[in-house]
Amino acid sequence: MKLSVVISVVVPVLNEAAGIGATLASLARLRAAGHEVIVADGGSSDGTVALAAAQADAVVAAPRGRARQMNAGAARARGEVLLFLHADTRLPHDAAAQLQRALAAGAHWGRFDLQIEADAAAGRAGHWMFPLVSALINLRSRLSGIATGDQAIFVRTSLFQQLGGYADQPLMEDIELCRRLKALSAAGAPACLRTRVATSGRRWQQHGVWRTIVLMWWLRWRYWRGDSAEALARLYR
Repeated sequence: MKLSVVISVVVPVLNEAAGIGATLASLARLRAAGHEVIVADGGSSDGTVALAAAQADAVVAAPRGRARQMNAGAARARGEVLLFLHADTRLPHDAAAQLQRALAAGAHWGRFDLQIEADAAAGRAGHWMFPLVSALINLRSRLSGIATGDQAIFVRTSLFQQLGGYADQPLMEDIELCRRLKALSAAGAPACLRTRVATSGRRWQQHGVWRTIVLMWWLRWRYWRGDSAEALARLYR
């Protein structure tokens, strides 16, 4: 059964051939319900584009950079709501229904709670701290109204266009979008959906949980202090 609000899921990718098939397969139910999936590629060289073309409504080429890619995907979208989904994140089976209810209750934007899961490709088992880290991320987001990209941020298309999309910056584009939405009176408060998306813990497994926690908090603090996203991106890399 089709839902009354069409959702455009925008998936930015760069060399995600190993997992893009599974990600897009998990979105087949949404497409069958009349929603659309747009893959925004930043110049993949591993066959990602060919794999995505078979399971998406559109694959668009964009300049490399998550913000630029998501803006390119959004420009192609026909839905009334945009949902930005990382390539290593899976939506819950009832994501569309949950989002629909939030919109009906008056929300104009929001995000899902997060659950970090082990990534077998990283060659390690899941860390015992994943549930705790997930819970703290969700709590921080609920208290601050700021979401991270792996929480599957969604926003009404008209509102996204009013803001001019994601800021053209190489890091913290999700934080910046939430800041601007919070400052816009027409946007209202974000819907903090308790239904969880599952995101890969590959970054945490590869670089270490404590090291990743310290790095991300340090980068956020410096961004809050006024350091440029360009400078922080160089440190992040």
